[in-house]
Amino acid sequence: MKVLFVCLGNICRSPTAHGVMLRKLKEAGLDWVEVDSAGTAAYHVGHAPDERAQQVARQYGYDLSGLRARQATEDDFFEFDHIFAMDNANYQNLQAIKPADSKAQLSMALAYSDLSIDEVPDPYYGGSDGFTQVLNICEQLCDDIIEQLIRSRS
Repeated sequence: MKVLFVCLGNICRSPTAHGVMLRKLKEAGLDWVEVDSAGTAAYHVGHAPDERAQQVARQYGYDLSGLRARQATEDDFFEFDHIFAMDNANYQNLQAIKPADSKAQLSMALAYSDLSIDEVPDPYYGGSDGFTQVLNICEQLCDDIIEQLIRSRS
């Protein structure tokens, strides 16, 4: 099973979800699930996650330092089983590049959660509080996705 988290530049929301998911999968002993992240835009390809995202992640015990931004491609729709868009705009961007015969299930990330919001907010133009909010959302989101992955496998 392979899952991909996607936001716009792949330096805030999706690498946060990626890092959170990596640790939660390890803690749950789910070595059969692989995770990656990407952006729909090429603004930051090759860059590490935003320093504010890394700082907040470190405060919560997550390590994003080894992650590097990349752009989502059509090939991702054949490599991954689930592609989770962090917001509606990126969902639409992904729909535009999704091949008709793709195997991946494309969905809004928060469709798998009981949180009362539809989108993971973009913290890029705000302060550190936004990055903390995104991390908290990603923790709940990843727990909910893992629960559903486990249920679907049994």
